[in-house]
Amino acid sequence: MDKTAFSQHKETIVKAVKACRERTYWSHYSESPKGYGEGGQEAGEKAFMELLGNPYPLDQINDAGYAGGEKSPFGLELNLKYPACAVETLVSSAKAAQKSWAKASFEDRALLCVELISRINKLSHLMAYATMHTTGQPWMMSFQAGGPHAQDRALEAVAYAYDAMAQIPQDEVVWEKPQGKQPPIVLAKHFEIVPRGVALVIGCATFPNWNSYPGLFASLVCGNPVIVKPHPMAILPLAITVAEGQKLLKEAGFDPHVLQLAVDTVAAPITQKLAQHKDVKIIDFTGGPVFGQWLEDNIKHAQLYTEKAGVNSVVIDSADDIDAVAKNLALSVSLYSGQMCTAPQNIFVPAEGVETASGKKSFADVVAALTKATGGLLGDDARAVEVLGAVQNPETVKRLEGEGKKAGVVMPSRAIAHPKFPEAKIHTPVFVELESSQVDRFSQEMFGPIVYIVKTKNTDESLKLASDLAKEKGAISAAVYTTCPDVQEKAQDLFFDAGVNVSFNLTGNIYVNQSAAFSDFHVTGANPAGNAALSDAAFVSNRFRVIASRVLKPAACAEGEGKAAAGLTAGAARA
Repeated sequence: MDKTAFSQHKETIVKAVKACRERTYWSHYSESPKGYGEGGQEAGEKAFMELLGNPYPLDQINDAGYAGGEKSPFGLELNLKYPACAVETLVSSAKAAQKSWAKASFEDRALLCVELISRINKLSHLMAYATMHTTGQPWMMSFQAGGPHAQDRALEAVAYAYDAMAQIPQDEVVWEKPQGKQPPIVLAKHFEIVPRGVALVIGCATFPNWNSYPGLFASLVCGNPVIVKPHPMAILPLAITVAEGQKLLKEAGFDPHVLQLAVDTVAAPITQKLAQHKDVKIIDFTGGPVFGQWLEDNIKHAQLYTEKAGVNSVVIDSADDIDAVAKNLALSVSLYSGQMCTAPQNIFVPAEGVETASGKKSFADVVAALTKATGGLLGDDARAVEVLGAVQNPETVKRLEGEGKKAGVVMPSRAIAHPKFPEAKIHTPVFVELESSQVDRFSQEMFGPIVYIVKTKNTDESLKLASDLAKEKGAISAAVYTTCPDVQEKAQDLFFDAGVNVSFNLTGNIYVNQSAAFSDFHVTGANPAGNAALSDAAFVSNRFRVIASRVLKPAACAEGEGKAAAGLTAGAARA
C-alpha cells in the first residue's frame, strides 16, 4: 500500500476522534441529497435499475452457485442474485487474507477505511434506492439512514478503533528498573497489535448499513478480515458496500477477501453455521431477540456484540403544550411505520390527566390529541407514504391486523395506496387504549405501527412500569414529558438504573427515534436490548490484542556502551 495514497484522510480521522471526545454536534457527510450534485437522484436511480435482473459482481470465490430472493416492499421486481460461497470457503479465504492485512499499520488501515467510506459516500443516491427497495424505508430516510448517517457511524467506529490502538507505543520502549547500587535492569520492549481473527457481521432487515457499518469498520481497522452476512431480505446495500471495499483493497495491494459477502435465503440459512465456526472470533449482530438470545446463550468462542430489540416507552406527566407533544409523538410512531428499533410503543398517561399551560387535560383529551395529530400528519396520502414507507415483512401486517381486531382500539389502522407503487403494503398506526393491569398486552415488543396508550394510576406508576419493562425486556429509547424538575430527576434515576437512554420534553424537529453519530451512544449494553453500544471504547478495544516481546539488555548498554548490541536486540524485538 502506498502510504501517501490516502494521507488526506488523516485530518478527517483527527477531527472524528475529537468529535467522539467532545460529543457535540459534528457530521462529516452531508445529509442533504442536494449536497451530492445536480442530477444525483436521477443518476442513482438509473444505476440502481441497471443492477436489477443481473448477477451481482463480487471479487470472491463462487463455489455454491447463486443466492438471493429479495422482494421490494414497494412491489418492484428486483431479480437479484449474488455469488454464494460455502462457509468453509468464506472462513479459509478470510484467514488467508488476514496475513497481509494484519501486517499493515493500524494507521494505514484506518486511512484506507476512510477512503472506502468516502467512495461509498459518493454512491449515496444509488444506496438510497438500494435501501428503499429492500427495507421499505421512504426515500428520504433511505438516503440518509442508508447513506450519510450510516457513513458517519462508520467513521465514528474508525475513530474509536484508531484512538484505542494509538494508545499503544509504536516504537521500541526501553524499560529500566533501578536496583540501588547494582546496575539497573534494562529491557527492550516491543508491543505488537494483533487482530483477534475472522469477524462476522450479521445484518438486519430494516437498517442494513446503519447497524452493520460500526462493527464492519471497527473490525477492519483493527486488522480483522470481515465476512458480511446480510439479512436475506436486505442484501443489496451491503453487497454494494462489500464490492466497493474489494475494489479498493485490490487497488491498495491487499487480498480482496479481507472483505467478503455471505449470502443465503430464508429457506436455507447459513448464519448459525457461520457463527459456530471455530475460526470466527468476532460477531456483530443486529436483529430480533430470539436469534440474538441464541447467540448470547451459545457463542462462547467469539467476542459477541449484540443489538436486539426492546419495549420503548413514553411517559407523559405534564407539558406546556399537549398539542406540540402530540405532534412530535405522531411522527415518532409513524416514521417508517414504527419499524425503527427506537420507535415508541407504549405511551403511559395518568388516569387523572396531565397539567398544561392552558389547564388540566383529561386522559381522554390526551388520547384525542395523539390520535388527532397522527390523523392530521397522515391525512394526505401523498405525504403519508413519504412518512410511513412500506411495511417490509408480511408478518408485521398480520400482527397489525390482529391488534386492530382486539378491544380498546381508539384509532384503527388504514391501508394507503402508493401513487407510484400500487403493490406496496402501507398502513397507518393502530392506537389501542389499555389499562395498566393489562401488562400482558403491552409488555412484549410489537414490531411495526402499533401504539398502546396505557392508563395508569399516576406518574409514579407510569415511570415504574416503563423502567421495569426496560430492565426486564430491554429498551433502546425512552421519553418523558414533564414540567416538574422533581419528576425529571426521578425519571432520569429510574431509567439510568434500567440502563436505557432517556429524552425529556422533545417537541419540534427533534425526535426520540433519532440517534446522532459522534454524540449519542446508540443502545447502552446495560439492559436486555443489547450488550454493546454504538460506539464507545468497549465496542472496539476487544477487536485486537496486544502481544509483547522483551529483550534483556546487557548492563553495558545502560551505560551508553554496546550500541551495536542494542541495535541488534531492537531488530530482534521488531522481528
